[in-house]
Amino acid sequence: MTRLSRALMFGSAMMVMAAPLATLPSAAQAQTVSGVSAVSELPSLNLSATGEVRVAPDLATITFGVVTEAATAQEAMSANATRMTQVITALRRAGIEQRDVQTSGLNLSAQYDYQENQSPRLRGYQASNRVTVRVLDLAKLGMTVDAVVGAGVNQIDGVEFGLRDPRAAEDQARRLAVQALQAKAALYAQALGKPLGDIRNLTESGGYSPQPHPVMFARAQSAQADATPVEGGELSVKIDITGVYSLAR
Repeated sequence: MTRLSRALMFGSAMMVMAAPLATLPSAAQAQTVSGVSAVSELPSLNLSATGEVRVAPDLATITFGVVTEAATAQEAMSANATRMTQVITALRRAGIEQRDVQTSGLNLSAQYDYQENQSPRLRGYQASNRVTVRVLDLAKLGMTVDAVVGAGVNQIDGVEFGLRDPRAAEDQARRLAVQALQAKAALYAQALGKPLGDIRNLTESGGYSPQPHPVMFARAQSAQADATPVEGGELSVKIDITGVYSLAR
């Protein structure tokens, strides 16, 4: 075989080997395209629902205070201490334990009289002592209010009804919220003519919080009844949820 023949054969072999390499870019490109289409995101439903439970309270918190005024700061504080001691004694007699009584504010301030075109004139001093009391027996709530007013309380800020342990009510509200969310998702899927898929995300908000009772304070200073009438009514425990469901194509 001549040197020219060997060169021609070697060149032909190189061309045969190079031919399959030319097809590699198109094969890789096909894999990339098919991979993108396989992971395309499915349509989804983003919905919200609420579960609510109404329960009777088993706890009340009262905030009240004793306010006294005197010519000097010492006299104002002394008079306030005497009256507050009487109030604490009345609470003990009403069956309120020491752990359920907490001082929530103590204040002393100068009091001035103001007249036009004249400098303020010191009238005296005002002392204020505020107490927060938990009442665990709601049948004693009206009697407790009357007892502290009779002992010297001259300021009542408010009362909040609550639950000692709200977990059972919250769990019941959660179940109702999930049932409502599932029903809503099924309705939307049926209306859209799409099979409902799995839930992909679930978030929660809301829950139990004590509720103020603004009515009782006008009654608290009335001596017409044997005991101040106070009605606890019902508390609302709400749980709000939001869920994301998949929809089949």
